[in-house]
Amino acid sequence: MPSDSDARDALLTRVLAFAARDGIADRSLREIAAGVGTSHRMLLYHFGSREALLAAIVEAIEAQQRAAMATMATGSPRDVMTGLWHQVSGPELRPFVRLFFEVFALATRGAPGTTRLLDGLTTSWLDDAMAVAARMGVDADRAAMRLGVAVSRGLLLDLLAGAPKEEVDAAHDLFIGLYEEAFGPRVHAPGTSPAS
Repeated sequence: MPSDSDARDALLTRVLAFAARDGIADRSLREIAAGVGTSHRMLLYHFGSREALLAAIVEAIEAQQRAAMATMATGSPRDVMTGLWHQVSGPELRPFVRLFFEVFALATRGAPGTTRLLDGLTTSWLDDAMAVAARMGVDADRAAMRLGVAVSRGLLLDLLAGAPKEEVDAAHDLFIGLYEEAFGPRVHAPGTSPAS
């Protein structure tokens, strides 16, 4: 018999598939439940509230994107930054990007079940990006990484507001160029420290 944690994970996987296919932001908990073949009571049991379910969706998508970043670590820093940008700014993730900002707004207002999203909002990205940089042998700067996360999120907002994709892509490419001029790439042999 699956544990509550396994059952929750399996249910979240079904919710993610439903959200990707049919959208979720404007749907009631009952509509979401019907869409994934369960009851709203089961969603409440595993997630606590509609808002907490939305936060769990955002956390899962963010974790998937950080994992995707890690798989891109075979190229150059530019390749990783460009590849990740094209992934997060693509039309397939647009509903989840919109949901990210909606849940972020709920969390900043203290909506129950959403505030844990704020705990690792940026630090999760920074920790994973620093680990990727280390594997690539790149001497990364944590503050510069934070700037990269902020720029990407700002450009995603611009995209959601209706800015032409090619202009937003050009702005991201310009940022990468400025980042490279200012910060590197300062490459060292993987597994060694920059000072060694």
